[in-house]
Amino acid sequence: MLFNSLEFLLFLPTVFILYWFVTNRNLKLQNLLILVASYVFYGWWDWRFLSLIAFSTAVDYFAGLRIYNADKKSTRRLWLWISMICNLGLLGFFKYYNFFVQSWIEAFASIGYENMHASTLKIILPVGISFYTFQTMSYSLDIYKKNLEPTKDFIGFAAFVSFFPQLVAGPIERATNLLPQILNKRKFDYKRAVQGMRLILWGLFKKVVIADTLAVAVNDIFANYTTYYTDYSGGTLILGALCFAFQIYGDFSGYSDIAIGTSKLFGIELMTNFKFPYFSRDIAEFWRRWHISLSTWFRDYVYIPLGGSRVGKFKAFRNIFIVFIVSGFWHGANWTFIIWGGIHAMMYIPIFFFGNHRSNVDNLNDKYKYIPGIKDLLKIGITFILVTLAWVFFRAENVSKAIDYLTHMELAMPSAHRGMILYILLIMVIDYIMYMRLDGLFVKYRAIRWLLYICCIFSLLLIGTSEASSFIYFQF
Repeated sequence: MLFNSLEFLLFLPTVFILYWFVTNRNLKLQNLLILVASYVFYGWWDWRFLSLIAFSTAVDYFAGLRIYNADKKSTRRLWLWISMICNLGLLGFFKYYNFFVQSWIEAFASIGYENMHASTLKIILPVGISFYTFQTMSYSLDIYKKNLEPTKDFIGFAAFVSFFPQLVAGPIERATNLLPQILNKRKFDYKRAVQGMRLILWGLFKKVVIADTLAVAVNDIFANYTTYYTDYSGGTLILGALCFAFQIYGDFSGYSDIAIGTSKLFGIELMTNFKFPYFSRDIAEFWRRWHISLSTWFRDYVYIPLGGSRVGKFKAFRNIFIVFIVSGFWHGANWTFIIWGGIHAMMYIPIFFFGNHRSNVDNLNDKYKYIPGIKDLLKIGITFILVTLAWVFFRAENVSKAIDYLTHMELAMPSAHRGMILYILLIMVIDYIMYMRLDGLFVKYRAIRWLLYICCIFSLLLIGTSEASSFIYFQF
């Protein structure tokens, strides 16, 4: 079920009414309702894949208990491995089986063995499998690291794993944050609910008005890029890359806003997943602002266990490459994602080498002056350009097309889709206002606040299509 669909427009208020008015604030009934609603929400795509969520839930529920109660470290490690193998096994089979088979055949063909053939299975990628497998694995890992005690409430744990607002595209919640909220009583908070509705409206605006409009230009330019640089100019290719940078931001951060806002309606707080990433001054800051739930997951469960930065420069470089390559591969079974991760690693390592990778940590929650200084503007501009160029690999069908696309870019006036620049400017201005925390001035005055609400709603009605479009990160 899509957030931007008629079905969800009917589903959300129904669950909300049942949750607060029918269950009589009974915690067990509320959690059972969350579980049933989440399975209906996910099963709307394909009910057969509910068995995968149920399997992951059961494995980590029992593994968590066994890890906690085990007397021997070897037994604790055994149950942790059972959890990891089951979850990563499902993820690897459904997401990467065909990729590995095809890559194996192409590798042998490159050295002359061209008669190798293998029938790849017609495997359908379950929506959101990368998200909920990582979320449920965090439970077993946190118990193993003694950061969390397991719960004996199976319904509550199942509700944590399948919590529908963030089930299919995050944020990837930690058990240490979300599970206690699931297991403890919740009270309705009017102010929190209002904040949630604002986030839902803003998220829908970013998705339907900004991202889906830019998607039209992106799909056309990337599909016909050879025609554009041959018959027109390479400036259109630059516009295509810019449009995709803001399409994926509007699409993914829009989903996160809707997820966080929806959770607030049910008295639950999810972690922030985006902090204005395109205002980053270097690539290290970018990854502290972009898809925060994933970057911190890899930091805590991959980078630090490998030794982090305390194992010498060479091994630290190795760890950085591993994290970024695995992060790229997490996004999809294609060499383009692996190269995209490698590019980010190569941009990060020089900053790390000179010890500047934490220079902007203290500024994450700060705001700039109303007009940033020249130095900051240059840093923001360079970082944005590098990130946008890397996005070409993320969007392209294959590596050769990505390279061909990049090599034919040129600084010239785009010949088509120039109107998309207005949508890019729109989201940049709005993001800047919110980054400077000036949006509080609009929220403060009722007349201005409702004018903005009406403008957003009319934009959704006028620009939105009758058929809801999927979110980009559903494929991951």
